[in-house]
Amino acid sequence: MADLAEITKLIEDALPGATVEVVDQGGGDHLAATVIAPQFADASRLEQHRMVYSAVQARLDGGEIHALALKTRAPEDV
Repeated sequence: MADLAEITKLIEDALPGATVEVVDQGGGDHLAATVIAPQFADASRLEQHRMVYSAVQARLDGGEIHALALKTRAPEDV
């Protein structure tokens, strides 16, 4: 089971200045995250998602996270 506060912190640490919301979609290992980060300004959606997945890769590899649905955007796109 993933610790939502820890996952949030991992993403915030990887993307300073980001606003991050992580919720459990069921079972403790199916999560959804909304991430608004200045680093996404000139990045494609794929690049944005890769940045987030990179931040939590160890938890994906370790099985704490089985699925992670993402919504990402730059602050100016809000």
